[in-house]
Amino acid sequence: MAATLAAGCAAVGAAAIRSAQVSAAADGAALAAADVAMGAAPGAPCEQAERVTAHAGVDLVACDIDGVVATVEAAAPVGVFRVHARARAGPPP
Repeated sequence: MAATLAAGCAAVGAAAIRSAQVSAAADGAALAAADVAMGAAPGAPCEQAERVTAHAGVDLVACDIDGVVATVEAAAPVGVFRVHARARAGPPP
């Protein structure tokens, strides 16, 4: 019983850590894409977002550019589940 409880706690901890990693990758990807959309960096916004997520070992699920606002969604597997995170970046309203 103790081993089952320990394994369950370890799985929950791993999922929480991976969720934070996916969220950070989505934040970085949205910021990078917004920088490109605003002209602060060269390239294509979604290609830059893809580079950021790939470097973090996370999949870029969606990338949407609306003017200079970038919205990205990233995901990564955690055991048999997938963790998703969405981030948006751009100038203040």
